[in-house]
Amino acid sequence: MKISTNDLKTERQWRSATGYDKKRFDKLIPLVEKAYLNKYHRTLPERKADALKGATINSIEDLLLFTLFSLKADLTYDLLGLVTGMDASNAKRNQDEGLSLLQSVLSEGGFAPARSFETVAEFKKHFDKYDTIVIDATEVAIERPSDYDEQKDNYSGKKKGIQ
Repeated sequence: MKISTNDLKTERQWRSATGYDKKRFDKLIPLVEKAYLNKYHRTLPERKADALKGATINSIEDLLLFTLFSLKADLTYDLLGLVTGMDASNAKRNQDEGLSLLQSVLSEGGFAPARSFETVAEFKKHFDKYDTIVIDATEVAIERPSDYDEQKDNYSGKKKGIQ
């Protein structure tokens, strides 16, 4: 991988590249390594040895750096691959793997937010301790109804044509 932890010399560089300082990053490594073993039942170097061609990610440290960097930099997969020395599809695959492991670590530690609920009762139980819940939702486009009265029900009045 083109970038490595050796390139990060100061705490400012650590935080700007990963969102963590070196001390916290180092604490995450064994947790991610454990999650990797639980998922694959082999270490990353053992799996890498079975790969058909040379892997870009050579250690858990590289995978964690890549994953946190990809989240922090918010680049397209093409650019992320260019910066880290891999093609876009490998960048996507490596990010997905790293995110899966981070989700596992955060969930196991009780730090991940609840993202889905099986029932309304489960949702209510989870949020019962809060007085106010704010839901940030994305506007979803709908097909424009042909009936005029139905169109009025779905018209927000916010979007105006160029005049």
